[in-house]
Amino acid sequence: MTPFLIIGGILVLILFGVGIFVSMNSERSIVERRLGQYLDDGKSADKKGDASALTDWVNKRVEKSSYGDRIARQLARADMKFHVGEYFALIVIAVIGTAAVAWFLGGGGTELRGGISALIGGVVGGFLPGFYVKRQQAKRLQRFNEQLSDMLNLMVNGLRAGYSTMQAMEAVSKELPSPISDEFRRVVQEMQLGIPMETALDNLLRRIPSDDLDFVITAVNVQREVGGNLSEILDVISFTIRERVRIKGEIRVLTSQVRTSGTAMALIPIFLTAFLWFLNPEYMGSFFLKGPLCGFGAFGAAGFLITIGYFIMMKIADIEV
Repeated sequence: MTPFLIIGGILVLILFGVGIFVSMNSERSIVERRLGQYLDDGKSADKKGDASALTDWVNKRVEKSSYGDRIARQLARADMKFHVGEYFALIVIAVIGTAAVAWFLGGGGTELRGGISALIGGVVGGFLPGFYVKRQQAKRLQRFNEQLSDMLNLMVNGLRAGYSTMQAMEAVSKELPSPISDEFRRVVQEMQLGIPMETALDNLLRRIPSDDLDFVITAVNVQREVGGNLSEILDVISFTIRERVRIKGEIRVLTSQVRTSGTAMALIPIFLTAFLWFLNPEYMGSFFLKGPLCGFGAFGAAGFLITIGYFIMMKIADIEV
């Protein structure tokens, strides 16, 4: 039975890798996948098409729920070409694949060691997709904020040259690199479909939760209501945002040691525990000599203290500008 389980785990990992590769390199348009999602107050659009029967069934069950809507919004912010059902399928595959690998590294078999090893792998696999999505969101948001001042300069020059606000946004979608060009292309296409500019900009802010972008959108909406020279307003905002980005970069450099130390101190005990479990399970099994409650209680207390310490150090390094 063991060879079949090993072969099954390897096949699951291969399918997992192929699925990620196909999804991330799909030729389907990002606009077609995400534009409709925000034309109905952030709710999911029609998700028929090339989705499989299983993911389509899952989509129908979760697309109207608040949890499914939240997952769809997180995927849109990370610019990942997944349906909600596909994302859930990815989590299941990650859990099964990592559990199979951990079970194999733990020696296999049906004894307690193999079961605990598979449980550890499954828990890690369950967190991997969410961690990757959060990582992609943070990277994309940082790139967007760094490009925001260039976008404002381009809009200011366009407005002074006689462009309308929509024409200036269209120039941004053509001249600047991703991700800011992709997002403003969606804004322009929404307005071309008849969506009011205020709604299109609110949808942009929902996809990109940036404080600087919120400042810009508020200025544009106020100018459209009360009038004024939008180019001068955006020029002042561009200077403010550029200085904020510069100061944030300096703070990031000065606090990099604290953030690195906090991450290392939080991860070292976790990786060391996992390494010792797979290397010498008899030694780690001594935690459970007086019963599972004692061992899991010790691990739970350690995990709680590690989590508290990590968030305290990250809070110290988080300086608002």
